Amino acid sequence: MIAFVALVLVAASAVVVARGAFDGDGDGGSGPGGGGSATSLATVTRRSLSQTTQFNGTLGYAGSYTVLGRAPGTVTWLPDAGQVIGQGQVLFRVDGAPVALLYGSTPAWRVLAEGALASDVTGADVAQLNHDLVALGYVHKADVDSAWDEFSWATKAGVDKLQDHLGVDQTGRLDFGAVVFLPTAARVTALQAVLSGPASGPVLQASSTAHTVSVALEADLQAEVKAGDRVMITLPDGSITPGIVTAVGRVATVPSTNSGGSGGPGGADSGPTVPVQVRPTDPGAIGSLDQALVEVAITDRTVRDVLAVKVSALLALAGGGYAVEVVDADGTHHLVAVTSGLFDDATGMVQVSGTGLAAGQRVVVPGDA
Repeated sequence: MIAFVALVLVAASAVVVARGAFDGDGDGGSGPGGGGSATSLATVTRRSLSQTTQFNGTLGYAGSYTVLGRAPGTVTWLPDAGQVIGQGQVLFRVDGAPVALLYGSTPAWRVLAEGALASDVTGADVAQLNHDLVALGYVHKADVDSAWDEFSWATKAGVDKLQDHLGVDQTGRLDFGAVVFLPTAARVTALQAVLSGPASGPVLQASSTAHTVSVALEADLQAEVKAGDRVMITLPDGSITPGIVTAVGRVATVPSTNSGGSGGPGGADSGPTVPVQVRPTDPGAIGSLDQALVEVAITDRTVRDVLAVKVSALLALAGGGYAVEVVDADGTHHLVAVTSGLFDDATGMVQVSGTGLAAGQRVVVPGDA
């Protein structure tokens, strides 16, 4: 808003220049106007413009997982907070035996083995197990891609190799509680179990390894923002890195009066907001930042196929409103009253409309614009 006021003041002072130009010889080129200020010409264009708004956000890690121990016994090993555990690696140990991490959205809920009833060895959990075994190199894709959801001889052979890697007996079966399925690699955020404590129940909290920025978007802007929109993220050190909107919430909530720091421009007293998730597209620029306050520039309004001029071309009229100084092909100058629309800060352009204004016309702007 401060920048806009400054531009209006500059534009207002330019009215004198514009009117003084009419006293000249009609030269349409660059040069000083009647008031001695250098001017140049810019073209009226037809284009799309966007408006961006800065929102406060919190940079952290996507996902929040509670890892449960499902087998009886005693916890004999736990990872450190902050440790990253990947596919096929050990999450924790019970009675010395490893509990491995595999990738999948369906939780482990039964014994997985060959030779049981057909209904016991098919399903989404078997399908994700087969995908894991292929990804780990323990099964050839060709041996399972005709029936991903079946626990076949190839699955059993793959489980043998996984067990060999983990250093346990190669039985070809996964007992209930021997593996944990999570959607991604796990970044340990907190330990809930303790060494020598019972293994059943919550063992640890984890997140994914992917950064995300959480933003509380004003509910009335919800329709203007969608997954796939590009944004710019300002990090705590002042550097700027790109990002992409990955999710826009559908249910609005009203922030509590004592909340703050993560809302929009209105802060804690803002109205309803919807959650927006943003993924930084350059992970290297983020480093290991966690729970850091950032600013996110979100495009919340776009107009298409409109007439646009440089903001500096606007002249504030004494009676109110704006005009632009048009230079005709023969060098004649005249003012055209315009109505301003959307201001695009990124391009320095503004939407305008007015009788007698058309794309391709030349308008006067300050010489350094």
